[in-house]
Amino acid sequence: MLYGRGAEQAVIDALLRAAGEGRSGVLVLRGEPGIGKTALLGHAAASAAERGCSVLRAAGVEAESDLPFAALQLLLAPALGGLSALPAPQRQALERAFGLAEEGAVAPAGGRLLVGLGVLGLLAELAEAGPVLCVVDDVQWCDAASVEALQLAARRLDAEGVALLLAAREGEGAPATPGLPELRLGGLDDASAAALLERQAAGTDALTRRQLLELAHGNPLALLELHAAEQSGSDPLPLSGRLQLAYHGQLSRLPAATQTLLLVAAAEETGELPVVLTAAARLGASAADLQPAEEAALVAVDASGRLAFRHPLLRSAALSRAPLAQRLAAHAALAAALAGRDLAAGDTPVRRAWHLAQAASGPDEETAAALERAAELAARRGGHAGAASAYERAARLSPDPEQVTRRLVQAAEAATEAGEIEHAESLAQRAMVRAPQDPVMLAHLTFIQGLAQFWRGAPEPAHRLMLDTAALVADAYPGPAARVLLQAVDVAHCLDEAALTETRRRLAALSIPPQDGLAAVVAYLLFALGGAPEGELPTLAGTLAAARAGGAVVPVDLVQACGAALTAGFDEEALVVAEEVAREARAAGVLAVLPPLLLALAESELFQGRPDQARAHAEEALALAADIGQVQWSTPLHSLLGYLAAQRGDEDACRSALRAADAEARGGASAQAGAPWRQWAEGLHDLGQGRAEEALKTLDALVNGPDGGHVRALRAVPDAVEAAVRLRQGASQAEAVERFARWAERGGRPWARALVLRCRALTASDDDAEQLYLDALALHAGAGRPWEEARTALLYGEWLRRARRKAEARSPLRAAARAFDGLGASPWADRARAELDATGAGAAEPRESGPLTGLTPQESQIVRLAASGLSNRDIAAQLFLSARTVGYHLYKAYPKLGVASRGELAALL
Repeated sequence: MLYGRGAEQAVIDALLRAAGEGRSGVLVLRGEPGIGKTALLGHAAASAAERGCSVLRAAGVEAESDLPFAALQLLLAPALGGLSALPAPQRQALERAFGLAEEGAVAPAGGRLLVGLGVLGLLAELAEAGPVLCVVDDVQWCDAASVEALQLAARRLDAEGVALLLAAREGEGAPATPGLPELRLGGLDDASAAALLERQAAGTDALTRRQLLELAHGNPLALLELHAAEQSGSDPLPLSGRLQLAYHGQLSRLPAATQTLLLVAAAEETGELPVVLTAAARLGASAADLQPAEEAALVAVDASGRLAFRHPLLRSAALSRAPLAQRLAAHAALAAALAGRDLAAGDTPVRRAWHLAQAASGPDEETAAALERAAELAARRGGHAGAASAYERAARLSPDPEQVTRRLVQAAEAATEAGEIEHAESLAQRAMVRAPQDPVMLAHLTFIQGLAQFWRGAPEPAHRLMLDTAALVADAYPGPAARVLLQAVDVAHCLDEAALTETRRRLAALSIPPQDGLAAVVAYLLFALGGAPEGELPTLAGTLAAARAGGAVVPVDLVQACGAALTAGFDEEALVVAEEVAREARAAGVLAVLPPLLLALAESELFQGRPDQARAHAEEALALAADIGQVQWSTPLHSLLGYLAAQRGDEDACRSALRAADAEARGGASAQAGAPWRQWAEGLHDLGQGRAEEALKTLDALVNGPDGGHVRALRAVPDAVEAAVRLRQGASQAEAVERFARWAERGGRPWARALVLRCRALTASDDDAEQLYLDALALHAGAGRPWEEARTALLYGEWLRRARRKAEARSPLRAAARAFDGLGASPWADRARAELDATGAGAAEPRESGPLTGLTPQESQIVRLAASGLSNRDIAAQLFLSARTVGYHLYKAYPKLGVASRGELAALL
């Protein structure tokens, strides 16, 4: 029976009811030690079992916090039969994580995310047979890899029928759970605390009960343990300290051999009884010595044969009260016990290495080497955070200074892979104390420091460090140097033309063999960024083919090329190739490149008049960037979403997106990269709402400011010209128009030349304006850019109406209104209709809308894929959702579309 937890039980019961109805939910319970988190988890498990739910349970173990995926493997062991149903990349990632893959299999880039998606898929498979409850206690002691995977799966749970309950302590060291709902547990109210104590301590005198109630402050475990230890009176120690004192008293009354056995069990913590007994025997204790502790209810052997302490604080007390020499001896005995087992089995090598490390009293190369092997195993499984910890500890135990540096470099690289960029930078700085003589090792450290500077929003030092990195290896290893410089291109875009020019010069100077696939990528990038190629002009599709033929790492090596295509205005190429490369990245599980690829894809879709698809891909990229820890893409993506909201006239969504962009920019990671999109979004929003003065202020700062050469600033010039002309200040944008015209001429795209003509028409005399508008519309025709064509038609219609040629104005205004309707650009459609009304056109032009109007971006994305013939499982694999969630969204979308089957859906689209 739980006292005083009615409200909390109701929340949990609601979560279980929702799971029974096919809806998933997550809840994190937080509170101090002993506050009742474990009891509530027990209530949830019992209630779920009564409802017919499958129940998965696990708990974090402090000694396993450096063992990658230890908690996750324990939790999912009953569900591993569903592995075969997962998409190959997710199945393989889980097999690597759990040590089920073939020896030597290496986790790919993005493997951390794939493990989380695999968790989601396994839970969804298990839920096919009925609702599922997952319970994880003591999350603060779970290994980082397990916590990350659980959080990722939790954020994507939707319509699977899975309830996930996590319990964690508050305070220092408590894990963050961003985006997950939390329930904080306070102490019991006075009446509930008194009732609990009365049940436990019937017959205790009133004075003692009152003292216990005052000491416990509503903490139920404190009430029970302090009474059991006969604690009374005031005590200045914090609650956890008082509890540990109570446990110390209970432990001290046990026989010495029993205390030794419990110390070994506390140090081992997995509770694996054969290992504990083997190690304890080395210290003079035996299985018979366990009996006094069992009789005192301090420990018990559970159904799986593992030794479990009654409460984690009891384990902590057993460790903390032991002298250092005894703790070292316990860890040494455990390492020896594990050495007698098959070292290829499971996590034995990792566990043994950590016990050796905890038994070491000084530098020890044998132990350091064992930790290094454990780190390599962790990295192969995708547990890069655990690998970083093992490498770092190995460095600390290395007697040879060169080995210290080498292992710190390995630790820094592993931390970078784990997304722990600040930790990686700290490790790199420690390694640089003795600057490595090996230029490759030095290049790794320099690059890590540059990446850290970029992520914190310091592009200037980041760019310098990346150039230094490339210079260290350019002669001996031009391929890796090129990859560093390709990253430096992204950083240079946040600085100025001089930085970009220097990066291009360094790229051009590399001696990459012509047969190397990277040679084609670098050649295209140089061309797209302003270089003059020799011979035939390269294309992005041709570059992709050459990269494949030359063994380049596709899709990794094509990310910057897709962005460069957009920089040059080759939007059609970027759209086709980015779609292909993104599909390949999804299929191969190379998820680390997807945020920038999806950003490029969303931008090209926007420019090609596909705002719904652009929005869906931008939102997906934003979620993936958060999952992977690539915060540098957050501001550009939020700002792009703000632009899309401005285009469709959704003021609340626009302001919300721009606030989010500002919040990310204050964090420093992506401020410069997102600034042009952010300004363009704000300027377009004001222009669409008729606020020309505010629009011009923002757009002028963009197109004529320090970022004026940025591709987004160049593309914003037509908007700045329109705002300026409305304020009779068109001449103020003359220089920007000429700069834009040079860019358009170099790209040679008809749509770009059409925009130049539109800018000139806006500022031309009446004698010249009409022909400029007509020429622009002729170039727009068939270019597949409905947004810009409609904008030109609207401006031409307005010009005709002002010239009192009302009948002629109606045709371009009607065309503009229809196009804006199809794009969902409400303020622009309203403006076109207002102009049409002013021509005396009579009845209002009926609004037209696309077939997917009214769907959410995710529903729209799923519907398009379903219409192409993909199954729910195929769609789930592409979008990193569960098949049940895909089915749920289709079920919601069909009535909105007026269809009942996939066949009708295909016909509709």
